[in-house]
Amino acid sequence: MSIINGSCLCGAIHYQVEAPVSWCAHCHCNMCRKAHGSAFVTWFGVAKKNFKLLAGSTLIRWYRSSPRARRGFCNFCGSTVFFEALSAPDEMQITVASAKDGHFLNPQGHVFWDEHVQWVALHDTLPRLNSAPQPTESELGLV
Repeated sequence: MSIINGSCLCGAIHYQVEAPVSWCAHCHCNMCRKAHGSAFVTWFGVAKKNFKLLAGSTLIRWYRSSPRARRGFCNFCGSTVFFEALSAPDEMQITVASAKDGHFLNPQGHVFWDEHVQWVALHDTLPRLNSAPQPTESELGLV
């Protein structure tokens, strides 16, 4: 059994994940770029039953970045660490950069490729997937 430990930048939020992970991918969406100040962010997904928050539960602040998702960040250092989506209610999505033991996490592709920035040249052979059609608020049951 592989265990992945991780934390925010200041170390106040600590988590532990029991592998396997569901997926790992580079996200190029506009919101991820803005939230992280980067050309793209690499995430991995894990079943919530395999996720444990070890410290910092009172420091996590959740920001609803869209009607379909929210991002969890450290209220002290500002690191965005978690992502939860209505489309995957039983999954916790976590930044690979926050994982201390994530050296074996290999991205399987690029998502939201149609939103990628032109100023970074990527020469890997990973699949490039475009944005999925966005459901309406009524389809999500929010109205």
